[in-house]
Amino acid sequence: MPGRAEDKTREMIGEVLTATTVVVAVGAALATLALVGFVAIVRTRRRRRDQQDVVALVSQMNTRMESMVQDLAGALERMQEEGRRNSLLNELGSSIDLEEVLARTLEAGGAVTGADAALVSIHTDDKPIVATKGLSDEEAQRQAISGPPNGHEARAISIAYQYPASLEGEELVHSGLAVPVPGETGSIGFIAIYSRSPTFRFEEGMIRELEELSRRAGPAIENARRFREARQLADLDALTGLHNRRYFHETLAREVARAQRYERRLALIIFDLDDFKAINDRIGHLSGDTVLAETAERVREAVRSADIACRVGGDEFAVILPEASTDDADQLYHRLRGAISSRPVGQAGRLFVSAGIAELKPGDDPTAFFERADEALYRAKELGKGQVVEAPRIEAEAG
Repeated sequence: MPGRAEDKTREMIGEVLTATTVVVAVGAALATLALVGFVAIVRTRRRRRDQQDVVALVSQMNTRMESMVQDLAGALERMQEEGRRNSLLNELGSSIDLEEVLARTLEAGGAVTGADAALVSIHTDDKPIVATKGLSDEEAQRQAISGPPNGHEARAISIAYQYPASLEGEELVHSGLAVPVPGETGSIGFIAIYSRSPTFRFEEGMIRELEELSRRAGPAIENARRFREARQLADLDALTGLHNRRYFHETLAREVARAQRYERRLALIIFDLDDFKAINDRIGHLSGDTVLAETAERVREAVRSADIACRVGGDEFAVILPEASTDDADQLYHRLRGAISSRPVGQAGRLFVSAGIAELKPGDDPTAFFERADEALYRAKELGKGQVVEAPRIEAEAG
């Protein structure tokens, strides 16, 4: 019996040891699985963090690259704008044509940052010379610029416009900046730029840009203005102030070529003062010159703004009428006769005017056109005082 008990005990101990081993093995397996799972979880989280870090880094790099591209594009645009502005400034002095110089000045002014329009106003003894870009005719007429009331010359003039609510939404000029144009003896005018933005304001850097433009433009504008004045004096008759004979023939050739090319109408009237030689002998040459000057003044009052009035020699005058017919020339003759003959002219008393008129024909050159009108004048004088004859029909009208 005792031996069986011992065997039973050994079996029980063996079973316990086997169960314990199984439990330990299972625990170890579970612990291993937990460790593997933990490591996997850690690695997954780390991978996700790495991926997120990479995504964030790439996004940051893209943002920086976009910013760099924008900066480079802005720098390139500024360099191109600066190059264009310098080119315009350098070109200012390369022309002596006033209109071209003013156009280049406006172009450079319009290139200033924020400028939507530009204006140049140059003082003269008569009306100022005004050139604009980006302004309507009505806006240009309303842009009056003046210095401070104390008489001092301002470095720059800032302009701000406030409008009623009823005009809200319209594309109006809201602000402006003007600087004086320097000349040899003082300011010769103003350069102004304008913005249509309600919120835009011109800053110090823009004032310096406009001042540099003004400094470059001043000498170029003065030179071009002197050249134009000299050319105008060369084109004018010293006694009467009308265009002279040389200018008449140059302009007639140009107008004939234009009319023939574009098939436009062109008329010409040539007239003189009846018996002027006798008048000159009677009152003297100095008084005769006064009569011619007074006659020229009345001629200026009678012609259209588009007409070109000239003194072609002695007491002979001519008017070129672009876009006009013989009917228009005949009407001008009657206006001239009324202006000259209606009241005495100096010591000469009442004067009579004879005229020849012609309209351009196909095939006419300047010489043939002039000779037809001139021949008509001689025919008119043969008919008596105050006559007008139309070429080539040689018909007379009593004065």
